[in-house]
Amino acid sequence: MTKVLVSGFEAFGNTPVNPAESVMRVLDGTRIAAADICGILVPNNFFESIDVVTEAIQELRPKLVIMLGEYGGRSMVTVERIAQNYNDSTRYHLKDNRGVEMQGEPTVPNGPVAYRSTLPIRAMVQAMRDAGVPADISDTAATFCCNHLMYGVLHYIVTNQLDIPAGWIHLPQLPQVAALPENIGTPSMSRETAALGVHICIETALKHSKDIDRSIPSRFQI
Repeated sequence: MTKVLVSGFEAFGNTPVNPAESVMRVLDGTRIAAADICGILVPNNFFESIDVVTEAIQELRPKLVIMLGEYGGRSMVTVERIAQNYNDSTRYHLKDNRGVEMQGEPTVPNGPVAYRSTLPIRAMVQAMRDAGVPADISDTAATFCCNHLMYGVLHYIVTNQLDIPAGWIHLPQLPQVAALPENIGTPSMSRETAALGVHICIETALKHSKDIDRSIPSRFQI
């Protein structure tokens, strides 16, 4: 039985409803391209989040791992290219949900500087655009828990020599969050549109063992 693991972060910081959790719950238990989607809620905590996802990988042995998070201020579904071995939550004035903040510390001491997503990111973005979902490739997953978890999971996959494509997708804020007084003017995306985008990404990643060799133009560096 083919399984796809989809992780979604819980609420954090100034985000009372995380689109990552909302989209994960929409997709959990569904089937996409003959694969069973297994969703898990991930605590927005340094290191604990890595343990939760890697334990799920051990248990499920998925064919594919898609991790989801929110990136406030972005207007599109963005597929991350790189995770760096560096944490700096203080620059965002954020702590994780246990009250921990990190500044200049690595996720893996003496680990590689960065890992690249092993998903077919060009094909995924092109497929989303073709379906009318605003999407782009991102070259920065920031330096908070999203980047931390992406790096940690990719490190786990590499060090255990697992043949499992994995990567990160960032989602805009939900409309009800963007409507809060402190967020007025922030771009947003409905849960339904974001879920469609992730659905397309999963379907595309299952279809493409290698990425397409085509330029994906962008108007913004994000």
